[in-house]
Amino acid sequence: MSWSKALISGVAGGVALALYNALMHGFIMMNAYSKVAHFRADAPPAWFAVLAILFGLAAGIFFAKSRASWSAGPKGGMAFGMWLGVIAFLAAFYLPLTQKDFPYYLTWCMGAIDFIGWVVSGAVAGALNKG
Repeated sequence: MSWSKALISGVAGGVALALYNALMHGFIMMNAYSKVAHFRADAPPAWFAVLAILFGLAAGIFFAKSRASWSAGPKGGMAFGMWLGVIAFLAAFYLPLTQKDFPYYLTWCMGAIDFIGWVVSGAVAGALNKG
């Protein structure tokens, strides 16, 4: 495993995830979120980007450690991201269902957004860490 490739691909995948999340959650879904009392509007947006990059960094290291299990390039990264996306989908899907008056459709939206975000992040990581 090349630590430099793992770190670079992880940070790049995290940045892609942060940009994707900012677009989807921060702009496209903002109106839907503003109608739900469970969401805070006062949280500093920079923390979302920092966390996405840290998640991407962890995923990049995990991708590099399991590199032999995935195809080369973006295709292998997308497959890796798909499996991370399944975990993210289930996590995003379960928690809102435990909260009273949380809109069911929004649970599906958040899970799907997280799933797609990890596939995108994996494709970027795979493009940068080909082997």
